[in-house]
Amino acid sequence: MIAGFLISRQSFEVPCTVEVEHSFDSLHAYADLDGDIEIFPGDEVIIHDAPTDVPYGETRTVRSTATILRASSVERAWTKLTGRLEFMELLEFSFSSGTKL
Repeated sequence: MIAGFLISRQSFEVPCTVEVEHSFDSLHAYADLDGDIEIFPGDEVIIHDAPTDVPYGETRTVRSTATILRASSVERAWTKLTGRLEFMELLEFSFSSGTKL
């Protein structure tokens, strides 16, 4: 019973709005989930039928559906642990004097 709780995953679908922009100023895609949905460490969000080919200079906003796969207790704990340990990999340090040789 406890083992099932620790490794079980739940999934559900929610409507969402997807915005994709491909311009000189920005290349981005945002998904805004409808409702008061909170995403936790280790959760997966899969957006269905999002536009993948937006011509240069355009922005597209479409309604779609997202599947949310909740992480199990073990996956959530693992994600938090490894996230803290790998945080330093995101930083870049430079100890150069700034003078050219």
